[in-house]
Amino acid sequence: MSTASVRDRVKGRAGAVTVLLTVVGYGAVGGVFLVPQFQALFPDLTRGTVDLLAHAIAAVNTVAIVTLSLGWYWIRNGEVKKHATAMTTSFALILVFLGLYLPKVAGGGTREFVLDSAYAWVPLWDWVYPAYLIMLAIHIVLSVVAVPVVLYAVVLGLTHSEAELRNETPHRRVGRIAASAWLLSLVLGVVTYLMLNHAYDSTFAAAEAAAALVPAVSVA
Repeated sequence: MSTASVRDRVKGRAGAVTVLLTVVGYGAVGGVFLVPQFQALFPDLTRGTVDLLAHAIAAVNTVAIVTLSLGWYWIRNGEVKKHATAMTTSFALILVFLGLYLPKVAGGGTREFVLDSAYAWVPLWDWVYPAYLIMLAIHIVLSVVAVPVVLYAVVLGLTHSEAELRNETPHRRVGRIAASAWLLSLVLGVVTYLMLNHAYDSTFAAAEAAAALVPAVSVA
C-alpha cells in the first residue's frame, strides 16, 4: 500500500484514528502503573538508570517546549512550513518521551517529594509542598486532557493540505487548544522535575510499589 493511499484512508477517518491512538496511549501509560503483566515486559532498572532517564526526559521536554514555542511563533507569522516542521518535531519528541518514560516507571520506580534541601538558599516554606502538588496535578490533568486534541491536530496536519486545513477542518481551533495545554503541561513538568530532582530532597519507590503512587511523581 502506497504512502498516499494510507494518507487518504487516514484523512477520511481522522476522528477514528485519533480515538484509536488515544486509547493506545492511555493504555500504555496506565499499564505501567496498574497492570503487573505489562510492567513485567520491561527490564528492571538500577536507581542510577532511573535517574538518568529522568534527566533525559526533562531534556526532551525542554526541547519540546522550544519547538512548540517556535511552531506557535511561526504560524502566527504565516510561516506554515516552518510551523509544520516544528510541530512534527514536537510530536516526535512525545514518542521519544514515551520511549523513556514507560521503562523508567515500569522497570525502575518513582520519586516522592520531601520538603527538605541540601541547599541553604532553597526556601522551605510550608506552602512549597502544596504548590508542588498543585503544579503536578495540573501537569497530569493537562497531560491526560491534551492527548486526544494533540493527536487530532497532528492527524489533521499530516493528512490535509494547507488550504484544506484552513478551509475544511477545525485544525486552527483544535491546534490552538492542543498547543496551549501541551505547552503548559510541559513547562509545569520541567518545573516539578527541577524541584524534585535538584532543589529539594525526595524518597524513592521501586517499581513494585509504583501502582500505589499513580499521581505521585510521574514526570520526574
